[in-house]
Amino acid sequence: MNTLTRENAVGKRVRTLREAHGLSLRDLAKRSGVSAPMLSQVERGETSPTLAVAQRIAGGLDLPLSTLLRLDERQPVSLVRKTERRTERRDGHVVQELTRPAPGERASVTVHSLRPGGRTGGPHDRPVHAAGSRETVTVQSGRLVLVIDGDRHQLAAGDTVTFDADLPHHFENPTRRASLFLAVVTAGLRTT
Repeated sequence: MNTLTRENAVGKRVRTLREAHGLSLRDLAKRSGVSAPMLSQVERGETSPTLAVAQRIAGGLDLPLSTLLRLDERQPVSLVRKTERRTERRDGHVVQELTRPAPGERASVTVHSLRPGGRTGGPHDRPVHAAGSRETVTVQSGRLVLVIDGDRHQLAAGDTVTFDADLPHHFENPTRRASLFLAVVTAGLRTT
């Protein structure tokens, strides 16, 4: 990898991680002790940080240096076999992670199975997604009701809904058959 490409890759990585943490350049400057103009130059690929500066940036993001520089990643492809999915079961709600969580990753994909009469959470549960997150859900089979911020939305197989995932919400299965749905959560995309 040539120097210009490496600088651009590091800069893009710093910007992605900073934005995923919901930090402005000034916020990260304050947390890391690296000036905002220097951070801006790094993010634009105009300069490559020294190891000492990279270490301070990583500290400001609460990450190890190896994660910031992607030294801990072995391959650019992440493959999750069906038999390797992380699965969580909660009161008739089964969640399988189709993607592995990774530092700076801005999206996650999960598949959910909801028993008849079941729900994914309670009406007064706090949001589980970061501020600014958006969620897109496609009902693969059965029917669902999305309850978000007090409103109820009826969904049938094949329907897709996108909503602000940082608002209180949950899904209900009002039928006598299990429902299956796919959810994609993108973090920190909405700014207002």
